[in-house]
Amino acid sequence: MSAEYGMPRRVTPFASVVLAENPGVMTLEGTNTWVLRAPGADSCVVVDPGPLDRGHLDRVAAHGPVDAVLLTHGHPDHSEGVNAFARLVGAPVHAADPGFATARLTGGEVVTGGGLEITALATPGHTDDSVSFLVGGAVLTGDTILGRGTTVLDGGLADYLASLRTLADLPEGTTVLPGHGPVLPDVVAVARAYVTHREERLAQVRAAVERLGGAPTARQVVELVYADVDRSLWPAAEWSVRAQLDYLGVA
Repeated sequence: MSAEYGMPRRVTPFASVVLAENPGVMTLEGTNTWVLRAPGADSCVVVDPGPLDRGHLDRVAAHGPVDAVLLTHGHPDHSEGVNAFARLVGAPVHAADPGFATARLTGGEVVTGGGLEITALATPGHTDDSVSFLVGGAVLTGDTILGRGTTVLDGGLADYLASLRTLADLPEGTTVLPGHGPVLPDVVAVARAYVTHREERLAQVRAAVERLGGAPTARQVVELVYADVDRSLWPAAEWSVRAQLDYLGVA
């Protein structure tokens, strides 16, 4: 996906992406704000309005009218602009975190809008409030699965592994519409690869704990396990390591 901020790009017959101008180490090219609309429908559904950037929110609102706003999780790069956007377009917010939600999602709900039926899947792990959305042969994964690289854990590893297995059980060929980075062709292959990666990292963390002895800090483990990773990513890696230490009963 090219970094053409504010320029909508259609990636499926019903999904277009508007890239927010917030690139960074954690956000890749920026946050993908998704506009979902069945062919011929007058209205749409917006997923992850993104940062509180009025220019971005106005550009997304121009695709309206908006029937509903969906939130994959509460990290600010996805949610900071959600309240302002909801007021701007006069639409309810569907999210797992009741602090954001007009209608709270727990998994299994079907949201209708833009001529579509969108099913919420509870996929905690990246955060406790992470939700994915299944629609028309595609799944919007927020940061649970990224378009490039792997995500960090701000939630529990057991939850995250269970969420990856939920996504791996979807039909093969289900397209991934991620919160950051490019579209991926098959969620099953990616979710399985993510599970393998997490299991390999967990083995490395376990070995590092044994080498360090006692109850090492997340930073100490990162210095061993992520020695070949750019140090600018180490603070994010500490999140994941803390989740893994907790999973191992060390934290």
